[in-house]
Amino acid sequence: MSVRFRIAVVLSALLLATSGVGHVVVSKVEHGVERVDPFAGLRDRPDGDPGLNLLVVGTDTRDGLTEEERRAHHLGGEGCHCADTIMLVHLSAAGDHASIVSLPRDTLTTDPEPAKLNAALSRGGPEAMVSTVEHLTDLRVDHYLEVNFVSFMRAVDAVGGVEVCTPRPLRDEKSGLDLPAGTSTLTGGEALQYARARSVDATADFGRMQRQQRLLTALAAKALATPAALPAAADALLTSVRADRGFGAEEMLRLAEVLTRMTAADITYASVPVADRDHTHPEAGSTVLWDERGAAALFTALKEDRPLTPQKRPTTATAAQPDGADSSLCA
Repeated sequence: MSVRFRIAVVLSALLLATSGVGHVVVSKVEHGVERVDPFAGLRDRPDGDPGLNLLVVGTDTRDGLTEEERRAHHLGGEGCHCADTIMLVHLSAAGDHASIVSLPRDTLTTDPEPAKLNAALSRGGPEAMVSTVEHLTDLRVDHYLEVNFVSFMRAVDAVGGVEVCTPRPLRDEKSGLDLPAGTSTLTGGEALQYARARSVDATADFGRMQRQQRLLTALAAKALATPAALPAAADALLTSVRADRGFGAEEMLRLAEVLTRMTAADITYASVPVADRDHTHPEAGSTVLWDERGAAALFTALKEDRPLTPQKRPTTATAAQPDGADSSLCA
């Protein structure tokens, strides 16, 4: 199964409509998912586009973690309820292709005031998050899905951990990550450290986005390989999911069904083109500036419901390695 295809499958796993657990999911979605209204009060929104745009947000909320877990995984203090991971998923009107675009969380935004993109969630909740993303992309968000640290950890543990491979040791004091070169099986807490680490190499937040993507594909692969664990993983994920009121069980299951019918060639992963990865703003600090022309071309393609041209993405074996890293370990 290719990387891009597994990304789509993990969204299906997140929507929890695979391997015969759909009936469990319907009940859980209808009664367990917290409903929010991210579109209330929004004005001057972009026109609707062909296809469907889903905003997926991962937050740093620590609610539900024990003190022992916080200490063990370097999660001290209260989270700011910021958006730690931000992805825009576009499903074509014909259901024949999908695009998954990662938005750097440190993107400089100016509406209503200079700030980083991830702060929109803590500033004004899902409504501000949707408004900011729509302002940046000129795309209308149709549905909103939010999942936090805790549900992700519990889902990884529910499937018995996930495998990742790195051609060199990865160590990050801030997150507590400490992995040897080669293949490791991560617990939920270790997986979270792997996903959060920003100081393991010069790629910083961009390497972090790549690790998050690899981790999601690993979770999808493990979940599909252990169908008996899917109900528990579904329960873990949905325990702390928030979604808009219109994104009910029927809509989630329909989207998951479409995604799992796609082939690898039908799905493209992309990141927003960037002009400056470390732009210092007097009010917002170190921020990311988009390449305006490249970003406009990317989002215009989505607006016109066209498939994206696949980007060449750095892999674990090629991204900012020191001399001596053995890429053959993860070939």
